[in-house]
Amino acid sequence: MTGLWAVAIKELRQIRRDRRTLTILVFVPTFFLFLYGYALNFDIRHVALAVQDRDATPESRALVADFARSAYFDVVATAESDREIDALVDRGTARAVLVIPVGFARMLREGGSPAVQVIIDGDNANTATTVLGYVTALLQGASFGATGERPHAALVSVEPRVWYNPELRSTVFLVPGLIAFISMITAVISTALSIVREKERGTMEQVRMAPVSTTAFVAGKTLPYLVLSQAGALAIIVAAMVFFDLPMRGNWLALFVAITLFLIGALGTGPLISTVADTQDVAFQAAAIVALLPTLILSGFIFPLSSMPVVLQWISALVPARYFLVALRGIVLKGLGLGFLWPSLLALVVYAVAVYALSAVRLARQ
Repeated sequence: MTGLWAVAIKELRQIRRDRRTLTILVFVPTFFLFLYGYALNFDIRHVALAVQDRDATPESRALVADFARSAYFDVVATAESDREIDALVDRGTARAVLVIPVGFARMLREGGSPAVQVIIDGDNANTATTVLGYVTALLQGASFGATGERPHAALVSVEPRVWYNPELRSTVFLVPGLIAFISMITAVISTALSIVREKERGTMEQVRMAPVSTTAFVAGKTLPYLVLSQAGALAIIVAAMVFFDLPMRGNWLALFVAITLFLIGALGTGPLISTVADTQDVAFQAAAIVALLPTLILSGFIFPLSSMPVVLQWISALVPARYFLVALRGIVLKGLGLGFLWPSLLALVVYAVAVYALSAVRLARQ
């Protein structure tokens, strides 16, 4: 413990002198949250819609009005021919086109189910899928004519209820992933550069001569960064609650435990990277790759793991952000306690023990 505290105090003094590192650990994560939080948004509003109303009846105009009144579509143009439709979509003026055929109102009055055509620009598959869902929902709930009632009552009435995110805001889904993403990158880079800096300055030889064990050296190096990373992670969460309306339905103590376990493992990854890097440039690049790509792709941050090949799902079991996201979303969005999240927390403990053990072994050999 004496050696651990000695290394920790030494590193704390180094951080205090290195204002750049201190800024990266405390302020940059919050800046990244604002940048990615406002840039990454899967909610689609104000879709440019063109209309070709071949029926020109009160019923057809009521359908167009339903689209115009919604928060999802803006009627930007009317088309008189198929050639105009092609031009509007090709130029990007309209992302969707609503075509109402002749006889639309007559078929409604006769009790039939008229068909309308919706043309969607599919150059962006995700956007096209979302727009198609909006169109389907609007057509199912559309009102026709002056009475405002549908001509037929549905055989089955569906009343969906969405738990934990009733408005289906993508921000609520993305912000917890951003917290894990930003915390992982800053934690790994900070400890990796800390040890490699010792190599570049030639002070690693003095550390080898000092009566400090490898385990105490690694733990002492990460302890100051753990405190700073905890402060940075909590600042990100508070900022997300203030600026992005992130709910907090769980216990703050459970949240602190989950963050601490995740950061311990992330900080332990830095010393492991430093054993294969001799310069800060190489360490920075390696840390960015190790922290960025797995956390972004294989953690469930954006892409669901269930849709990935089985091999990638097995590989994702080695990504700590995968378990941290389960715990974070469970605590923040669902209000779960630690008793429900123990498998994810246990996985974070196993990861932390493994990376610290590997770091200590490799540094001892060096």
